[in-house]
Amino acid sequence: MADTSTLKYTAEHEWLLIDGNTAVVGITAYAAEKLGDVVFVDLPDSGDEITAGTVVGEIESTKSVGELFAPANGTVLEINQAMVDSPELVNSDPFGEGWLIKISFTELPALLSFDEYSALIAE
Repeated sequence: MADTSTLKYTAEHEWLLIDGNTAVVGITAYAAEKLGDVVFVDLPDSGDEITAGTVVGEIESTKSVGELFAPANGTVLEINQAMVDSPELVNSDPFGEGWLIKISFTELPALLSFDEYSALIAE
């Protein structure tokens, strides 16, 4: 499990674990809880170019369908096939085995710190 206090966050409830110009991307526990039991995830393919702020996937639950937004301009390096095969990992381990995609980016937009994200979801 990632140390949530060191991650970066988006206002769309995604987290990023940044290492150089690569980021692992997932949705937060808050988002997973709001969605309910995740039953299907549609993700971009490895090699796809993504544009910050655009919808690149969907997360379907027993309650609703949520959109996955690209957190930065870049290229999808990898998708989490284990999570595609077992989408409930998004609920049981959103900051670990439930990660969604790994991307390569050239530049990150402004992202939220743990404290800023915590304040956002407390509103």
